[in-house]
Formats: sequence, structure tokens, C-alpha cells
Amino acid sequence: MRVAVVSDIHSNLPAFAAVLADIDEQKPSPDSIWCLGDIVGYGAEPDACAALTSNLADVCLAGNHDLVVCGTLDIRHFTTAAEVAARWTMDHISPRTREYLTTLEPLEGGQPTGLYHASPRDPVWEYVLSTDQAHDCLTAQSERVCLIGHSHVACYFSRNDGQPTEGAMAPAGTVIEMTEGEWLVNPGSVGQPRDGDPRASYLMLDTDEWTAVYHRVEYPIHQAASAIVQADLPRQLAERLYIGQ
Repeated sequence: MRVAVVSDIHSNLPAFAAVLADIDEQKPSPDSIWCLGDIVGYGAEPDACAALTSNLADVCLAGNHDLVVCGTLDIRHFTTAAEVAARWTMDHISPRTREYLTTLEPLEGGQPTGLYHASPRDPVWEYVLSTDQAHDCLTAQSERVCLIGHSHVACYFSRNDGQPTEGAMAPAGTVIEMTEGEWLVNPGSVGQPRDGDPRASYLMLDTDEWTAVYHRVEYPIHQAASAIVQADLPRQLAERLYIGQ
């Protein structure tokens, strides 16, 4: 099965639309689209992003921003800018979007890989950015290959035959072979990358061959940034889009 894996869309409609267009051009076409959560938050077009996700994603998880907007998590855990954006989202999303978000969970089983928004140890909050963290997650996970989001960094970690856990950033075009060993794979963020590359990120996964390819997509950042400013959201949320941080 070929799967397009997206994560951390964060109400960035121009980025999401560009990624979906790129996915549509992939040959052979993917059999499914999986979303690892955080459809909303930070950006200014939550309803449109939620509508696309609900229509196109065969699997979708809840991220911490989605859960906060639904009232499941305490908003006081958020930074100031994230809290402002979450409260704005609560006030502006449609009932249909809110209802959709409430149906989502931060993890899902029954797929060829484990699916977690943040990590196998903590599906909601843990940012897996070090090999020490990844080592503990690989030990905790029941699946050989797991997909995670949340950190907004395109990267992967692996461990083979009791060897030390290794990790690496995954720039555009990176191909990983996962036929052996244990893996923890992050597709990066569609709507707010934080790995120094402002282009939208996603992953093409082949669960028959156990390979994955990282993709980056140009999109009109100024449109997403302008929407944030016009919504009177914190300007830093617009500015960071230009630098991928």
C-alpha cells in the first residue's frame, strides 16, 4: 500500500492545498492519505483545512491543538502565542469543524504502522527530537514501524539488532529503507515547518516495499501569513513561516 502521510497542518490552507496538489501528481497514486493530527491552531483557516482533511484523509489523528480547541486539554499548557491562536480558533470554527475534531483520537491501531500524534510513550505531548528519547520510544512501541508528528521536524530514528539508536534529519528527497529494524518516522509539518526549510513537508510511504520518501513543496507563504495578520493573530506566527522555524 502506498500512503501519503501529512501532519501538523495548523490551519495553513495555502500549504495544505499545495501538498494535496503534489500528492495528486505522484505516480503511482497513493492508496490512502493519513494525517497525524494538528489540523488547526496557529493559522487562520481552520474550517477549510478541516473540511479537506475530513473529505480526503482515510485516517486522521487528533493533535494537541485539536484537543485543546475541543476542550479536552487544558489550554494553560500552551505558550502565549499558541494559546491566543487556540482561543481565536475556538471562537471562529464552525459547528461542523468542532464536531469533526471531537471524533478524533491522538493514536490509532489496526494499520500497517503504529500511528501517534506525538510519540508511542505520550501520544499527545512528547517532542521526539533526540536519539535518547527515540530509544525509549522504540522500546515502548509494540509496532516495528511507527509514524509520529508534533515536532514539525522532518526526521527519522532507527535501531537494528540491539545496536544503538540512530537518527537523522530528512531533507527533501531523502529515501529510507525500512525492511529491517525498528523505526520512528516523522513526516515533518505541512503548515508550520520548524527544521529550517519553510516549504511544506510530507512523506510518501510504501508498506509493501517498506520504503519512504520525503517531499517538500513550495507554496505562497505570503497568503498564509497575510491571513494570520488579517485575523489579528500574533504576528510572530506569520513571520516564522518565512524561515521555517
